[in-house]
Amino acid sequence: MAEIVIDQVSKVFETKRKRTVALNETTLTIADQEIVCIVGPSGCGKTTLLNLIAGFTPPTSGALLIDGQAITGPSSERAVVFQSDAVFPWLNVEDNVSFGYRVQGKPAADRMGRVDRFLALVGLGDFAKAYPKELSGGMRKRVDLARAYASGPEVLLLDEPFGALDLFTKEAMWLALKKVAAAEPKTILFVTHDIEEALFLGDRVVVMTPRPARVHSIVDVPFGPQRDLSLRAEPQFQGLRVEISNSLREVQDDAA
Repeated sequence: MAEIVIDQVSKVFETKRKRTVALNETTLTIADQEIVCIVGPSGCGKTTLLNLIAGFTPPTSGALLIDGQAITGPSSERAVVFQSDAVFPWLNVEDNVSFGYRVQGKPAADRMGRVDRFLALVGLGDFAKAYPKELSGGMRKRVDLARAYASGPEVLLLDEPFGALDLFTKEAMWLALKKVAAAEPKTILFVTHDIEEALFLGDRVVVMTPRPARVHSIVDVPFGPQRDLSLRAEPQFQGLRVEISNSLREVQDDAA
């Protein structure tokens, strides 16, 4: 179980010269095994919220809980995938994917079984012995995704993981993530600037206000877990895209 509760959370960054309120009394609950995508203006605090849940930085006020337990720091129960590649260039694909599981001291037999499983799910079964320099950007991102899953977390935190990819590679990553999430469901928080990405992947889409960020609106995504790329042409999908786009314009106008 991995329900995330964000209760009246604020985050203030202070230096000698400046005080920045990144989040202001933000409240949100993410259900166990739910995929929630967060969109909002650049610099609104989306990544700050993700870092708080990851345990990289503490909140200034409010509570952050996973299944009723306070988040007090990083944990192997929470895996993070960033936009930039995090593969180790000196390790081959197989060793990259097994890294987290190996650090946790899990049995080698179990470790390799999980590695093989997730390499197959992300379409890299034939590249286990390859090194990152031999892979495309999209393939390295598949390694990131497989490694995050193979380490066995309850929560997966993704910070614009496909933002640097071209459109066709990005679409392939959407399908890969949906496939892996169906095979081993996790509670997923996905930060993105791409409305269509949020609608294709998420069970809900949360629209944030400009900094200091808070939740402006939440859109329930009515599509089932099995989705293909043709979904984007459906009138209901495009209607929701327009609704979220209008919400983003509204929060920008309010902040002007």
